Amino acid sequence: MHRTIDFPNIGIHLESVGDHITVFGFDIAYYGMLIGLGILAGIFIAAAEAKRTKQKAEDYYDLTIYAVIFSIIGARLYYVIFSWNMYKDDLLSIFNIRQGGLAIYGGVIAAIITVCIFAKKRKMSAPLIMDTAGLGLVAGQMIGRWGNFFNREAFGEYTDGLLAMRLPLDAVRSSDVTELMRKHMETVDGVSYIQVHPTFLYESLWCLMVLVVMLVYRKYKKFDGEVFLLYLFGYGAGRFWIEGLRTDQLLIPGWGFPVSQALAGVLVIGSLLLIFYNRRKKKS
Repeated sequence: MHRTIDFPNIGIHLESVGDHITVFGFDIAYYGMLIGLGILAGIFIAAAEAKRTKQKAEDYYDLTIYAVIFSIIGARLYYVIFSWNMYKDDLLSIFNIRQGGLAIYGGVIAAIITVCIFAKKRKMSAPLIMDTAGLGLVAGQMIGRWGNFFNREAFGEYTDGLLAMRLPLDAVRSSDVTELMRKHMETVDGVSYIQVHPTFLYESLWCLMVLVVMLVYRKYKKFDGEVFLLYLFGYGAGRFWIEGLRTDQLLIPGWGFPVSQALAGVLVIGSLLLIFYNRRKKKS
């Protein structure tokens, strides 16, 4: 398998990009390392925000233990449910997440449920926890998305735009390659290349923008939970667009529409309505 990754229109050529390191004979995937780094960054940001708002940072360290476990389970279940044909003949492969196969919306749903239960047990405000932890969540997503870069997955349709990414055909899953990609495929020294939208990069940059907006907006929030609703709105809007570009979409059975795009649309509308409703309620 060839390991080059190129961004030809901005002159970047990476000769050999692996997807793991080997320590004492054991392979450690960059995907997992980046998710771990994203979790650590999220914990640090959430704890810092807790201190700023006079909360106990220790509560967020405790919450992280539960949230991480159940979010990973939720992210995997979401992916498996909507990719059942990939796993139905090899059920043990469901437990192998080292090569990817985590859907962020499944993780977010599981995290919200975890926060609600945690808040009830600790007699804390669930909306306030979501405002605080949401900053860490979007930061973690921004970092974790780079795992898709090393796995050469979660890319979009063919493009010749400024940020177009060129990948060797033998380094990607055949199911992610479309006819349009094959039509524009180039062969150099016997190696076939496809050129695609780097949607992982788009989403990472979008998450950075959402994080900045949330950091600014938190000073003007009118009710607990508003910053998290802003996250759902901002991330959902970006995901709706980005999901439409991807070629590895998880589809709603019997409908054929991307499930994450549908969910993103619902979250954008729902969160915006809740923000307007609660701000108006506070004002009146």
